[in-house]
Amino acid sequence: MATNHLLEIKQYGQSIWMDNLSRDIIQSGELENLVKNQGISGITSNPAIFEKAITGNAIYDADIEAGIREGLPTYEIYESLIFADIRNACDILRPVYDATNGLDGYVSIEVPPTIAHDTQATIAEARRYFQEIGRENVMIKIPGTKAGLPAVEQAIAEGININVTLLFAVQSYINAAWAYIRGLEKRVSEGRDISQIASVASFFLSRIDSNIDAKIDAKLQRGVDDINHEAVLRAVRGKIAIANAKIAYQEYKKITSTDAWQALAAKGAKVQRLLWASTSTKDPSYSDVMYVNELIGKDTVNTLPPATIKACADHCNVSDHRLETGVDEAYHLLESLKTPDINIDINTVMDELLVEGIDKFVQPFQSLMNSLEGKIKLLSPV
Repeated sequence: MATNHLLEIKQYGQSIWMDNLSRDIIQSGELENLVKNQGISGITSNPAIFEKAITGNAIYDADIEAGIREGLPTYEIYESLIFADIRNACDILRPVYDATNGLDGYVSIEVPPTIAHDTQATIAEARRYFQEIGRENVMIKIPGTKAGLPAVEQAIAEGININVTLLFAVQSYINAAWAYIRGLEKRVSEGRDISQIASVASFFLSRIDSNIDAKIDAKLQRGVDDINHEAVLRAVRGKIAIANAKIAYQEYKKITSTDAWQALAAKGAKVQRLLWASTSTKDPSYSDVMYVNELIGKDTVNTLPPATIKACADHCNVSDHRLETGVDEAYHLLESLKTPDINIDINTVMDELLVEGIDKFVQPFQSLMNSLEGKIKLLSPV
């Protein structure tokens, strides 16, 4: 029998989650099989995933009709559909949650992307989602925006599991980590237990390379003065996202060695793990598992879409300490972007990606609302 490389990765302290959820995979038993036999130990979802799952899928029709009979508005029907899927997925993953003492077994659901810049609305929705879904192993996703981070801190203080999402810049990750720490400290100051709270910081990958590669390709198309200049530009294609992630992991190590963190760890706090997101390779000339192979490391999570799960199970090249090799080179690569030969401002790139990232969730969310409204009209009794 062929080796499933996903199971090998676990030996190095990394958990593999799946970036996908639909009622089909719940009802068919596919999700249970992935959890029991393929090494999948968590689920991430987002509005784009729900749009794909619900639009044009008759499996949700009975529940939509039930919502129509109850006279629910479109948004409440939408929530009834996704909350049911999240609860069922949480139940399938509950044995993992129990077996790992709350390290894994989580199902992530995002607060509405339309409130990404509203702290108070984000806190209210995170609280409501956590209560209404009613599963200890649900994890609420909050974007790591300027408005999102105070919401992360407050939600953690209230004992809500949080996935801080849409992190691109290393500094954004650092800010997310300290928001988690401040939330735990607040909880400790109120005399409450912190041992059952979990958080991940979702650090995005392929979108960084796609953005920077496009800028490099544009420079190459305009033409460069000599072959050395061309070589310098080509040398950074497809390399920046992984370098950026390696640097973020070094920051993680610094943060977990601080007195502030050690004091919380002594009270039973779980580390906020870095979660590698956006891990499907967009450029067909790159390996389809490059964002898995290069970032295997202790106390991390990698969330993979179904195609990458299959590819990795088949041909991931698993070995230890990849995440901590070439760290000096990673710093050098990011510094090289500032040189006149390349001249790409990484901070501008990260800002662009955050704006785009929110938009990439708002658009499918609104599209799903529109298609759901259409379906409600179709299924409503005349």
